[in-house]
Amino acid sequence: MIRTMGLTEENKLLFDFPLEDIHTRQFKWYWVDFENPEEVEASLLHSFFEFHPLTIEDCLNRLQRPKLDYYDDYAFFVLHAINHETIKAEEINLYLGKNYVITFHYTAVQGLENAREKIIQNPGRWKKGHVFVAHQIIDKVVDDYFPVLYKIEDHLDDIEDMLSPSTVHLSMDSVFEVRSNLLRLRRTILPMHELLHRVINSERINLSANEQAYFSDIYDNLLRLGDILESNRELTTDIRDSQLSINSNQMNRIMMILTIVSSVFIPLTFIAGVYGMNFEFMPELTWRYGYIIVLIVMLVIGTSMLALFKYKGWLGMFKS
Repeated sequence: MIRTMGLTEENKLLFDFPLEDIHTRQFKWYWVDFENPEEVEASLLHSFFEFHPLTIEDCLNRLQRPKLDYYDDYAFFVLHAINHETIKAEEINLYLGKNYVITFHYTAVQGLENAREKIIQNPGRWKKGHVFVAHQIIDKVVDDYFPVLYKIEDHLDDIEDMLSPSTVHLSMDSVFEVRSNLLRLRRTILPMHELLHRVINSERINLSANEQAYFSDIYDNLLRLGDILESNRELTTDIRDSQLSINSNQMNRIMMILTIVSSVFIPLTFIAGVYGMNFEFMPELTWRYGYIIVLIVMLVIGTSMLALFKYKGWLGMFKS
């Protein structure tokens, strides 16, 4: 699907006009959006717009790293949007020429829809030209990162609140999933940060001071996103360390309990083993009260050992 938008010399915003009108009508600026194009539509990048083959190759080969390349009379951007459901990057290719913006992408991107609505709702800024359009596209794509990171941050808070010995295994799985999502976002946010830094300091795009201020605002947002990302990564590390500590304490508690039980029953087992040998000449076997005496001795030994463990504070391990 190809969608068009353009501002005429009469300051009238036109929509969905044929591509041929670009050559037959006078536009102050225009935006052509290729969304999930068919092969015939994608071929227009070469046959109609005559873009460099390397940029077309980047458009057709998905999931390039965010970057900025310069050609004779236009700049080529590879941007990344974020899918809110899968937390995966979705590529947007953008051509910025003398009076036009061309976007090319294979998936529907909410940031582009937001940019389109913002442009329509602000007729006072139409005169700012195609740079205003490019700014709106990049700005809305970057703004769409915030809800994803905030959602992850809330999820981490929930994990931290529910962290306990009984839920530690479930929490560990959730933390590793969050760290994986944060790594995906890091692969998008850091290159986008570098890309905006190049845009602001570029001599090829020739941004005015006012335009630089707008793109600097996006750059600042990416700095904030980077800080949020790193703080969340540190939080996952803290939660992971807490989980490992809880696991270690649980293991120590179990080993202490087993040690106490073993310590109590080892002497009792020894006594029971001795008198379970049934030798013919064992005088204790003929004692009338031998059985009761052995039980009393075993009871005294077991009670004494439990009293000793309580005195040392070991029995506190049994408390849950």
